[in-house]
Amino acid sequence: MKKTLSVMLMILSGIKLSAQDTYVFFGSFNRDKNTEGIYVYRLDTLKGKLSKVTSFTGILNPSFLTLSPNGKYVFACTESKTKNGGSVSSFEFNPEKKTLTLISSQKSGGENPVYVSAHHNGKWLIVGNYTEGSTSVYPVLENGKIEPYVQNFQFSEGSVDPGRQERAHIHATVFSLDYKYVFLPDLGADKIRAYQFESDEAEPLKAAEVPFTQAPVGSGPRHFTFHPNGKFAYCIEEMGGTVSAYAYEDGRLTSIQRTNTHSDKLKDDFESSDIHISPDGRFLYASNRGIENNIAIFAIQNDGTLKTAGYQPTGGKHPRVFAIDSTGKFVITTNAQSGTATVFRRNPETGLLKRIRGKIKMKGVSSVQIRKY
Repeated sequence: MKKTLSVMLMILSGIKLSAQDTYVFFGSFNRDKNTEGIYVYRLDTLKGKLSKVTSFTGILNPSFLTLSPNGKYVFACTESKTKNGGSVSSFEFNPEKKTLTLISSQKSGGENPVYVSAHHNGKWLIVGNYTEGSTSVYPVLENGKIEPYVQNFQFSEGSVDPGRQERAHIHATVFSLDYKYVFLPDLGADKIRAYQFESDEAEPLKAAEVPFTQAPVGSGPRHFTFHPNGKFAYCIEEMGGTVSAYAYEDGRLTSIQRTNTHSDKLKDDFESSDIHISPDGRFLYASNRGIENNIAIFAIQNDGTLKTAGYQPTGGKHPRVFAIDSTGKFVITTNAQSGTATVFRRNPETGLLKRIRGKIKMKGVSSVQIRKY
């Protein structure tokens, strides 16, 4: 009887552990479609170790990834940095079979797609094209197939830096927490563009009452995120090496602070990149490429402003994108130039990061998403 009970407990424990498996998805600039482009790893949530599950070969430069709300599908910006190219592709991930299967691809509506977001109802994708400065909206079928885009908005105006801002460069497509708005940081025009999103319409992007928020001139808005409480939003500015904090309400952004992501020693050549907030809303993290190759850590005050808490080297070069798991225990960075991914354990009280030994090598790794199944 005791032996039978023990076996049953082991089985139930196995089912529970299996149901809570955490997977990590990496995209890359593989430069050659005959080499691995997307990688899937399992994260050991006790030790923080990564173990390879599968990969996908046959797609070019899947540089940025996102997941469907139910985790069944992986959407990727593909043919990024490919002359006359640019596409968005969908894949089915089967955690039981440990497989990743290509479903569909569509033209991105502009050269060099760099960001893709999925609506929470699973029926829409929105893609940002950097080089040509445009955004495209796609219907998604229940089987994960992406239909041709139904809207494509092209932007043209630039800003003060002729080398970097000769024209618009959309660098992200971010839904508000209620999914009623989409915000588009435009590095080329120094604007955070905004649209209403009416998901029941055949063409969901509509003009917003406030069509854009002007960013500081020459700052180069790149990535954008909302605080979990929905009251604040933050934009990392690539060229300025800064984060701008905003109060947020019903599609409107009101500036409340601008602070450096770098130490006072660095005076120019900023390459700030990604930005995320811990699930508990207490800390903001911002990555810096170039000279520093680190993550700046900020404590978020009650009024939404930021206070520097520290800096953490990423253990590699060019940390383009990083991610925080849903429990807030781990941060994983992608270092595109050194071709490595690094896992950090996060202290929930101080916000500081401690690197877990070992690196994962992946050529040109550039994007990461973490999902619990």
